[in-house]
Amino acid sequence: MTRLVSFLVLLTPAGVSRAGDPQRFEYEEPHMGTKVRIVLYAPDKETADKAAKAAFARVEELNRIMSDYLADSELMRLCQKSEKEPAGPVKASNDLFFVLSKARAVSELSEGAFDVTIGPVVRLWRQARKDRQLPDEDVLKEALKRVGYQKMELDPKAKTVNLKVAGMRLDLGGIAKGYAADEGLKVLAKFGITSALVAASGDIAVSGAPPGRPGWRIDIAPLPGDREKRQLVLTDAAVSTSGDAEQFVEIRGVRYSHIVDPRTGIGLTGRRSVTVVARHGIEADSLTKVASILPAEKAVEKIDAIEGAATLIVVMTAKGEEVKQSKRFAGYLAKE
Repeated sequence: MTRLVSFLVLLTPAGVSRAGDPQRFEYEEPHMGTKVRIVLYAPDKETADKAAKAAFARVEELNRIMSDYLADSELMRLCQKSEKEPAGPVKASNDLFFVLSKARAVSELSEGAFDVTIGPVVRLWRQARKDRQLPDEDVLKEALKRVGYQKMELDPKAKTVNLKVAGMRLDLGGIAKGYAADEGLKVLAKFGITSALVAASGDIAVSGAPPGRPGWRIDIAPLPGDREKRQLVLTDAAVSTSGDAEQFVEIRGVRYSHIVDPRTGIGLTGRRSVTVVARHGIEADSLTKVASILPAEKAVEKIDAIEGAATLIVVMTAKGEEVKQSKRFAGYLAKE
């Protein structure tokens, strides 16, 4: 996900605090094709180091399960079983089944605007960005025949996944990082860390507030031409921000986003910055795709229906910016 957010924690350097306060520590490692950053407050460096190491290990474990870049990941092994013909129900790990179940729920909510079965189309657009040429129309039509969340059957009792069409490919790029941020926080909590932030590019999850602060301050970077700077204050929540400020390709004078509409197979062409706050990273991550693809007013309506969720959508038009904001969003904004 495009990184359009930054976070402000305290003005003191890492590892420095007032007497009696937990100390602040920062860590960063490459995982899931991006930089994963952890900021935490702990009583000492030894505790902080152990907690961060375990959290990063958990993130890497999830990458080995859910990556579509690793041929031997659990996700790719699942897809390979149905490469030539449907393999029927395949047992999935708890992590993979949980994420696919959440993805299915968001697909139903968004009427297919979010869809992890988009893999065949995403592969075409990855090549299109390299070649700077649009995918062949006939090839794209064939790929779309293998896309559709209804073609992925989940059995909650048996925890099996049935890809009902040969050649289906799942892509968890729009949901896995948010889940990894959630899981990173869970690991830190096992070490007694109650105030922490885990950021996987633009997907951020936070637990309790830093010492002496009302919450974690997170900046939303504006699109070019967006006049207003916005800052969130969050505790026990997650935020995800998406847009095409960095990930896009221009072909024949048209700017195509890295976000592809699963219903049409075409990269988005409108300029839009989307921010979603939710209770968990897995929700915020996936809902940014909903808010990027659906008409802004409809996206706001859908997200308003989810407990604790809120969105801010800034659409850049020839006349300037148009801002759509859900009812709850103002409650997350910094007051000063």
